[in-house]
Parts: sequence; C-alpha cells; structure tokens
Amino acid sequence: MSLTRRSVIKTVLASAAVAATQAPWRPAHGSQALRIVSPFNPGGVNDVLARGLAQPLGGLVNQTVIVENRPGAGGSIGAGYVARSAADGNTLLMGIVDTQSIIEFIYRKLPYNPDKDLTPISLVTNIPIVLMVGKTLSQLGNIADLAKLAKSRPGSLSYASWGVGSIIHLAMERLAAALGLDLLHVPFSGQAPAVQAVLSNQVDMMFVPAGAADAASKDGRVKILASATPARLELLPQVPTLKELGVDLSMGLWQALYAPAKTPADRVEQLTSSVHAAMQDKAFLEVLRVQGARPEPTSSEALRKLQTEERQVYGALVKRLDIRLD
Repeated sequence: MSLTRRSVIKTVLASAAVAATQAPWRPAHGSQALRIVSPFNPGGVNDVLARGLAQPLGGLVNQTVIVENRPGAGGSIGAGYVARSAADGNTLLMGIVDTQSIIEFIYRKLPYNPDKDLTPISLVTNIPIVLMVGKTLSQLGNIADLAKLAKSRPGSLSYASWGVGSIIHLAMERLAAALGLDLLHVPFSGQAPAVQAVLSNQVDMMFVPAGAADAASKDGRVKILASATPARLELLPQVPTLKELGVDLSMGLWQALYAPAKTPADRVEQLTSSVHAAMQDKAFLEVLRVQGARPEPTSSEALRKLQTEERQVYGALVKRLDIRLD
C-alpha cells in the first residue's frame, strides 16, 4: 500500500488539528502508563519504530509510554497478549503484516483473531525491503544473473528469513515463483541473526529492510540487487526496482498500531489523532528516513481494509506453499 503525498499531508494536518483541540486522555487508574508491545526481538525494525514513536506520543496523550518486547511464534505471542489486555487503550500492539494478515493461515492454534480481537488505530509506515546477497555472490550484476546461477544449481542457493511464514520468507517465495527458481530456505528466530547469517556468508541472500541493507552494504559485506518497491528509494537511488528488472512484484513490511477490541471509540479516535501528530516529530521522521520510509497515517477503517486485502494475497500463497505449524 502507498498513500499519495497529498493524502498523507491532509491526514496529518487534520489529525494534528484534532489532537490540538482534544483534552489529554486521563488514564482510568491514576498515572497508568501506556504500553506499546513489539511482538519481536529488541533491535529489529519493529522495535526501533515502536521506541521512536513512544517519546513524542507520550507528550500528546499525557502518559508515560513504555515499549515491551514479547517475541515468539511469529509475533503471535505479543499480539495475543495485547488482544487479551484490558480494552482501555493503555496497551497497544505495533503489529505488522505478519501478525495481522499472514500467521493466521500458518498456525493451527492462534491465541487471537487478528480481525476480531484487535481494533486498528493507524498504519505507521511501510518499510521497504530489498534483496541483498552475501559476498560470495557479489559478482552478480542483477536479478537475471542470480536467476541464471540459481537455475544452474537448483536447490543449492540459500536464503534467510526471520521465521517460517514471515513476510520475508513469503517475499522470497514470490520472487522464486516469478523467476522459476528452486531455493533453500533457512529460517532464523529474528531479524538480527538472519542478517548476520548473510553477512557471514552462511546463507547466500535475503530480503531485508532497506535501512539494514544500506548499513551492511557500505563496508562491502553485501550487495543490494533490487528493491521490492514501486519506485526507487531515496535512501538507495542507485538500486533498481524488481519491476525495472522485469519482475512485476511490489512488497513491503508495513507496521501499524492496534488496540484490544472493544476499546472505547473516543479513546481510539484520540489515539489515532495523537499517533498521526507524533509521526511528524523530527526525531521520529529521522528514524523513518534511515529505514528508507516515510509516515503513512491512515484511518482505522483504511487500516482494516489494508489487512483484509493483504490477507487475501498471503492466505492464497501460504495455502499454495502448504505451510502449517502447530
């Protein structure tokens, strides 16, 4: 999903106006803190975004904002925790496409229903992902070279992900299907160990958030072959898109905030407008910039529509790949 610059500006201005006129939310239990749960390990892009948003949001909602990491089971542990929390708007989930539109098709027993147990607040951003290869494949010039090599050695080239059924796993499967490749999947328990496996040449390649790839490529440890974005990134203007290279795919790692179902409508409205205003904080904009991203505020309804559309795409893919976990 990509919002136009004009629509983003209109949404932010409207939200800022609402946030400025609303009285600060008064927690039901004294000075209760607001918690943002990151359902992944510390240090990954989800955690970085949650922490970057916490400080400006705290001043807008008149609460201390704390980030908690509750990783495990593809993000379902953290998401399930938020779904079971009190519906007072004081516990939020920094969800991603995985937790909201993918893992329900993978796990036989999920501790929450992404559609029924969580109320959308707003999309935060859509982190661009790029395909990077390790030093052993740095001689490759483009995607065509990669495809030629992979076809000459079916099943031998490997790719990393941060878990079975993650968006990073499925993104590579979509690329492999488009190019007719047989690749070996090597899953890890988090972004950091997966990226490290490519940096140390234990695994050949990986789709990765653009910011992580940019940092790793500066010292020559990896090479970036393409971005899975509709247009070239300002962060990596020299990197062509998959579409430019003849592969019509566009994928992203969207991040969004959710509250437990049955959170009062006025609290949801107040959180939405405050989050939109916080997303314009200079420090947070810098966090987004180094990730190659920008703020993408939405209404609650627009976010629900996005996760439904993505569910259709990835549900069909998971079924085709026959991915199931207990």
